[in-house]
Parts: sequence; structure tokens; C-alpha cells
Amino acid sequence: MSRRNIQFYPGGYYHIFNRGCDREPIFRSNENYVFLLQRVKKYFEPNIVTVIAYCLMPNHYHFLLRQEGEKPVGDLIQLVFNSYSKAFNKMYNRKGTLFEGKYKSIRVDEENYLIHLCRYIHRNPLEAGLVSDLKDWAFSNYLEWIDKRKGSLVDRAFVQSRFPSPLDYQQFVLEYSPPKKVQEGLGTYLFD
Repeated sequence: MSRRNIQFYPGGYYHIFNRGCDREPIFRSNENYVFLLQRVKKYFEPNIVTVIAYCLMPNHYHFLLRQEGEKPVGDLIQLVFNSYSKAFNKMYNRKGTLFEGKYKSIRVDEENYLIHLCRYIHRNPLEAGLVSDLKDWAFSNYLEWIDKRKGSLVDRAFVQSRFPSPLDYQQFVLEYSPPKKVQEGLGTYLFD
């Protein structure tokens, strides 16, 4: 197995993402999304890794995670998605790889990118035309960020330290118009 160029450190923030092989769906039903989120809750214990932002899309996913302990975030991602892939293949009587390749990971070490990345992750269903109102997409933690759902996959202290009220974040996300050309230096944080 080839080694990754990225090192995982306690306190580090990481954008983890991947998509389905040939851009095929990795989630075919609500049950699939729920199963994956159950795996995340099982393996992402609060003293090991903290979920900052996530969005599950029909053919790809994004997680922004903070590593809390010594166990690398990458090991936990492998556990979650190996478990998910096996269950998905069994459920749909299929064989072979589910994902395009190994997950991608980028260390996020600048506050500006960190905040923009949260917005980018949460806007995915809107940009893809899956919903016209982000409140209608159940498979991200946007609703936790704007205090409309009491889920556990969010770091509320992180959110409140950057956005004094849920309305502040909602405006930050909804009033944003993505530029035609990606802001300089931000391209490495996006998944096309």
C-alpha cells in the first residue's frame, strides 16, 4: 500500500473527501446515508476526532475533521468507509470497488480556508441543484450549525466561536455567490 504525503497530527484540521467510482452513486437510499452516519458515530469518538462539517452527497462525501488524539484521522476514515463499502456491496449484491480510489485528504491550517471550507461543504446540495433550501438536505450538519437540529456530529463551541448566532452563519452561507473562478489558493480545498 502506498503511503500518503499528508501527516495527521493532534489538533490538526483535515478535509477528507472522495467520490464513487466513475462518479456512480455511493448512496442509493436514505437507509445508506443513515448507515454511514451510524458508522461515523461508532468510530469517531469525541476524544479521538471531532466532526466540524460534513455533507454526504449521492456520489461523493466531504468531512472537515479535527484530530484530537494520537490515532490518525485517516485510520478512522478507512474503518468507516471499509465497513460501509462491504455493507453497500452486500445490500446491492455487487462486487468491486465503490470509490474512485483512496480518499483525498488536505490539511487545513489557515482560518480563512477553514471557514470558507465549512460554507463550501454545506453549500454542496444547493450548488448541485438537489435542493433550493439547504434546510431540506438532511445529510449534512448544516442544520446543527444553524441550530435547527440537535445532532451530535458537530462541535458547537467551534461554531459559536466563529459565528455569534445561528443567523450569522446562515447569512454567511446563503448570501455567498461562488465566483466563476476559484479564489487564488483555494482550489486545493475544493473537490470537482
